[in-house]
Amino acid sequence: MRARIWIALLVAVGLLAGGAVVMLPSWTHGLSARDEPTALEAFVARRMRRHALSGGARALQNPVPLADRVLSEARDHFADHCALCHGNDGRGQTAIGRNLYPKAPDMTSADTQSLSDGEIFYVIKNGIRLTGMPAWGEDTPEDDRESWKLVHFIRHLPRISPEELQEMEEANPRTREELEEEEEARRFLEGGEEPQGKPVHRR
Repeated sequence: MRARIWIALLVAVGLLAGGAVVMLPSWTHGLSARDEPTALEAFVARRMRRHALSGGARALQNPVPLADRVLSEARDHFADHCALCHGNDGRGQTAIGRNLYPKAPDMTSADTQSLSDGEIFYVIKNGIRLTGMPAWGEDTPEDDRESWKLVHFIRHLPRISPEELQEMEEANPRTREELEEEEEARRFLEGGEEPQGKPVHRR
């Protein structure tokens, strides 16, 4: 009995010490999201992500067969819902993605591509606590199917073509100002007055 108490105390002390080490950058540099996570924070975060995933998630197989149409639909969905943070190419180099803490991951890298299909699906569906990654969709078969399509597209990201990126740019959401500027440009090209707004900046 006493041995168990000592073991529990040692574990508690270890957890406290580990937490103190992880929190040390916050104590010395504050809670700014501008800082790059330390190597230790990144290691702990990856470990926690692995343990946070549902036990059966890793073994889940994608029930949606890969096909050109599936990839096309997922590409449009990604451009409309995900690219704001992750970028059309999945590298996370957007104004929002670069300034999250932790930053949006490069989904073409091994850190994401080495995850199983089930793990990627789980993250899309359930999000990741204490990050900018929200849970998406309702808990319905239809929304699950959309998430499984996105798994195929994320697997495709390392090989995405310039033509696909151009198509995605057309599908990216636009602000009201961007739509007005595009309409002005269209009227000008059709012989109207010169546009007065700023040039449209596309993602």
